[in-house]
Amino acid sequence: MNGKLVAGGLVLTAALAGAAVWWLQLHAFYDPVAFQPGEEIRLTPILGEVPEVIIADEVTGIDAASSPLRFRACFTTPLSQAMLTETYRVYPDPTPLNAPPWFDCFDARRIDQALRTGEAIAFLSERDIAPGVDRVVAVFSDGRAYAWHQLHPEDQ
Repeated sequence: MNGKLVAGGLVLTAALAGAAVWWLQLHAFYDPVAFQPGEEIRLTPILGEVPEVIIADEVTGIDAASSPLRFRACFTTPLSQAMLTETYRVYPDPTPLNAPPWFDCFDARRIDQALRTGEAIAFLSERDIAPGVDRVVAVFSDGRAYAWHQLHPEDQ
């Protein structure tokens, strides 16, 4: 009888620990990002190093202090891909990272597929937003746009 209690206690403890880890990874550390009007999204120009603010509407985002790679944002822009590619740096090897399932505007798999097919174009938003981490923005032809943080391509 004691063996059943010990085994049951171990299973219960493991289940509680698993639930806690799941909750901590998906919910605990994320906070909404408070974008300042007029400074929501920046892109780095082809000629120059200082990122410039672009027109961004309906900006929503999340971030976490526990890791610089947890930033995600969704927004729209009236700027065309043609204008953006003539003005701002295209980002080499963009790799959108998965967002928590409850942040449903950001679908990393769909964004990655669009980047591979040319439906979306990725731009350097800000280099070294955190040490070794860049902010990347992907813009679709219809104006939908997404931002995330990723490691420098040469650091991967």
